[in-house]
Amino acid sequence: MKNILELLERAARVDEGKTAYADEENALTYGELMDKAKAVGSALLRVGRNKPIAVMVKRGAANLKAFLGVVYSGNFYVVIDEQMPTERIHTIIDTLDPAAFVVDGACLEKARGMEMNLDIFVLEEMEEGEENEEGLKKVRREMIDTDPLYALFTSGSTGVPKGAVISHRNVLAYSEWVCETFGITKDTVFGNQTPFYFSMSVLDVFATLRAGATLHVIPKSYFSFPLRLLTFLKEREVNTIYWVPSALGMVANWKALDAFDLPKLKKVLFAGEVMPVRQLNYWREKIPDAIYANLYGPTEATDICTYYIVDREFSPGESLPIGHACNNCAVMVLDEEGRPAKEGQEGELCIRGSFLAMGYYNNPDKTKEAFVQNPLNPHYPEWIYKTGDLVRYNERGELVFVTRKDFQMKKMGYRIEPGEIEAAAGAVPGLRACACIYVPKEKKICLFYQGKEKPEEVGAILTKRLPSYMMPDECIKMDQMPLNANGKIDRKELKRQRDY
Repeated sequence: MKNILELLERAARVDEGKTAYADEENALTYGELMDKAKAVGSALLRVGRNKPIAVMVKRGAANLKAFLGVVYSGNFYVVIDEQMPTERIHTIIDTLDPAAFVVDGACLEKARGMEMNLDIFVLEEMEEGEENEEGLKKVRREMIDTDPLYALFTSGSTGVPKGAVISHRNVLAYSEWVCETFGITKDTVFGNQTPFYFSMSVLDVFATLRAGATLHVIPKSYFSFPLRLLTFLKEREVNTIYWVPSALGMVANWKALDAFDLPKLKKVLFAGEVMPVRQLNYWREKIPDAIYANLYGPTEATDICTYYIVDREFSPGESLPIGHACNNCAVMVLDEEGRPAKEGQEGELCIRGSFLAMGYYNNPDKTKEAFVQNPLNPHYPEWIYKTGDLVRYNERGELVFVTRKDFQMKKMGYRIEPGEIEAAAGAVPGLRACACIYVPKEKKICLFYQGKEKPEEVGAILTKRLPSYMMPDECIKMDQMPLNANGKIDRKELKRQRDY
């Protein structure tokens, strides 16, 4: 295979009447999805080849018609969230200079109001158009597996959006690994939590296509109402979820599984941030027969580069490993000199292989900074991606995430990892969520937490778990931890609130 459209067409041949993607109100069969996407692709043929096309469609099954339609036209899609601030949208559009802007009726007014000099295509109009069979065939003959499939914009530590360009080859390799490793088949029913502009959605979307499975897009609002969320999973017979830990933690914190049974759920995957052991243990207690896996990786590695299938018990206060490299993806732990880290030594995790992105769109400086020649291979050109994450191998030979290089703290001459403080805090009874930040100007460690304990009570418990130099200078109780658009704890907002 050289094109992800082959996955769609194979699934449509096998069972065109099967539901591929559905949301709360609508559903698309494989046959309908293919026909609608071809119509959309036909309407976009005139914009050119291998060009970025911005897509702003209200989150749901209809997104897939737009995404795959763009691919049929020989171009690549860039997801624009309709709830993004207008300033961020303009920044992305300025970087992209897209050939077209695809919107649905719900987003049309916003798109027009942004006053961008772009051709706007309306999804509902395009999907009712005629298929240009000859035009689509011509484009398809010219496509190769290193053509871009999509670009996802990620802010990183600077807050400035960078568009990681992902090819067909990247997603074909990644989706093959996902299906083989986790037994994704035509009987799989995904419950999608992550937005489509977040790399975690790539697993749901393209594993579904590869296996001929079904994906249900869960309304975002349901993640504020655990019983409504679990009712949705049960009614749709969802058997596989891939969520951020904050979403899983919300269910655990409300003890929603005490009163609700999910007999169909067999696979619980998570990524995007550290999974607290206390909340994981709650899920494992309530649904003991499911497979639980901790996945790790950046957008620049399509989605994931290492994984750990939970195979033993962990106590609150311990950290889960991130495991081993995925098949067809290699990782290296390098010291500051670009040499392999010694046994037990921390080093930067670097990635090479078929999952590796092509670089950042229209951003050669950032591309050169992050995608570099493999220092262990001086013989021929070979890119690796420097993740900026510090890791080490544990005594079992498993990779353990330590911290982000830009999250590291130094206090009283000690190098302190916020993850260690957060792991210790996670063992405090009744603590639902926490995050640790450092305020360099004041040389203070601040622990934000959500729970019933008073700050002095949290501090007293931590004195028994942490050395004095690692103790938070402030424990700040929150009614609710702020979450970013991806559903992860928003550390930038915590820092803003603390500085304010």
